[in-house]
Amino acid sequence: MIRVMVAEITPPAIDIRELRVDYGNFVAVQDLSLTVPAGEIFGLVGPNGAGKTSTFKVLATLAEPTYGDVSLCGVDIREKPEEARRLLGYMPDLAPVPSDLKVWEFLDMFATCHGVPNPRRRVVECLEKVQLTDKADVFCKSLSRGMTQRLVLAKTLLHRPRVLILDEPASGMDPLSRLGLRETLRELVVDGSTVIVSSHILTELSEMCTTLGIMKHGRMLASGTADEIRAVVGSDSTNRHLSLTLAADKGVDAASILNAQNGILNLKAEGPRRLSFEFDGTEDDQAALLVRLIQAGLPIATFEERKTSFEDMLIKVARDGNDPRVVPAER
Repeated sequence: MIRVMVAEITPPAIDIRELRVDYGNFVAVQDLSLTVPAGEIFGLVGPNGAGKTSTFKVLATLAEPTYGDVSLCGVDIREKPEEARRLLGYMPDLAPVPSDLKVWEFLDMFATCHGVPNPRRRVVECLEKVQLTDKADVFCKSLSRGMTQRLVLAKTLLHRPRVLILDEPASGMDPLSRLGLRETLRELVVDGSTVIVSSHILTELSEMCTTLGIMKHGRMLASGTADEIRAVVGSDSTNRHLSLTLAADKGVDAASILNAQNGILNLKAEGPRRLSFEFDGTEDDQAALLVRLIQAGLPIATFEERKTSFEDMLIKVARDGNDPRVVPAER
């Protein structure tokens, strides 16, 4: 007998199909489809009212979708909500904590509720992950906002969830704590978890996440890597955005030299020695331009291409009307 071995196909960690969420006559999420493979950190951004929190509440089984299919690691959250809850950890924005419990008591209570084996040891492990070991015996009410966020994150990690849903986890954290958050999430992914996270600190997401998505009016405008999103939601211009800084002025008429070059548009002075412009050309053309500028006598200290920041993209999305460039959010 010949036995044929069939490779097991791992289902995506998050699979959303045509999700819609209504609150009365208000449509919070409209025809949202999104697939996040296991082992990714997916960042969800968008202006206020975009539908991010409503999407998270459905994923966390805290809100019923109007229609659509949602599964976590292959488990349908409608058909098997209890099984789905065992797979997920949800950290809402500014979650409350009891004021009359100490930090370790708060975590021990949740570890016991989850049925975590050896809960005291797991509490210690999670406090170490969020750098709160020295606060174990203080009352929750004495923690700062940033420390409270770290405590809620520790609570979310207690039962080792395979999917983490984090709504503004860095809110109130100082820069050092945000750095620790990024490192913690990366460690979790290495250990096999998948993370979907929203944040208004967009530079954090661009550094932390493997893929991102931008929502507006309940729809996904674009999703993918940082460069893929820039291609869809970035500048309306297809030209390269370049800037240069001169090492010294030396009486050189930089503007005249630049304007004499082919492909340079919208030249602007951003200071006595810094200029920016658009350039219509390929990477090879850009390299040739730099050679010509040096040969023309420009004392160039820096020459760089500017990529549209995520802050700029989000502002653009928030200001634009109904954007027709909605693309499938499939990964």
